[in-house]
Amino acid sequence: MQISDTAAIVTGGASGLGGATAQALAAKGARVFALDLASSIEKAPKVDGVTYVEADVTDPEQVRRAVGEAASAGVPLRIVVNCAGIGPSARILSKRGPHDLDLFRKVVEVNLIGSFNVMTVAAEAMAKVEPLADDQRGVMINTASVAAFDGQIGQVAYSASKGGIVGLTLPAARDLASHGIRVMTIAPGIIDTPMLATVSDDFRAGLAAGVPFPKRLGRPDEYAQLAVDIVEHDYLNGDVIRLDGSLRMAPR
Repeated sequence: MQISDTAAIVTGGASGLGGATAQALAAKGARVFALDLASSIEKAPKVDGVTYVEADVTDPEQVRRAVGEAASAGVPLRIVVNCAGIGPSARILSKRGPHDLDLFRKVVEVNLIGSFNVMTVAAEAMAKVEPLADDQRGVMINTASVAAFDGQIGQVAYSASKGGIVGLTLPAARDLASHGIRVMTIAPGIIDTPMLATVSDDFRAGLAAGVPFPKRLGRPDEYAQLAVDIVEHDYLNGDVIRLDGSLRMAPR
């Protein structure tokens, strides 16, 4: 599918994986609507072709307004990439007591329900655009994690939320096939995003040493490159691609 002269929605689009993806799609000629919280948008760089839209992915009305803005951009809405997410750590039972239920609920709400919310609202708009070759109308890409398969100690909420993303990929692709919409998921390993900005160089080196090859952290632009490849490759549908240098996470 051609990226130029289309509208694209990228959640978490102000930084990290979403920021790199928004820039990559804009460089390919898409009109990108980068959804994020106001606090993140304030720090986001100005990028030609990228419009920042304040929206909480867990809020149906905010998402509906943002999708409506993208759908009325004058070019067809054909691309959605869900990168918004959070990853707090807590054990089911620790010295401080049992896992906080509200924290577990929040992680699932943002990572899983938020992605599903954007998918459902955007799918309704995407289904109305004119079809291309093979009756294709667009593609949706969600973000899971290697933690969906190899969750570590303290990642129970995060792993559950990302496992849900993996689990919905195939049925979502089947649900939307009749509308000409593909659904794919990327499961990144350890990517050098702002979430790692506060850790020491020694800790960062230790993380990189655990990657079989290449022995380094992944880069946000590599995620963005894969997202672009998925959009342009029309026969990719209903599957999960690991982006992890063959990393398999240890228990801790």
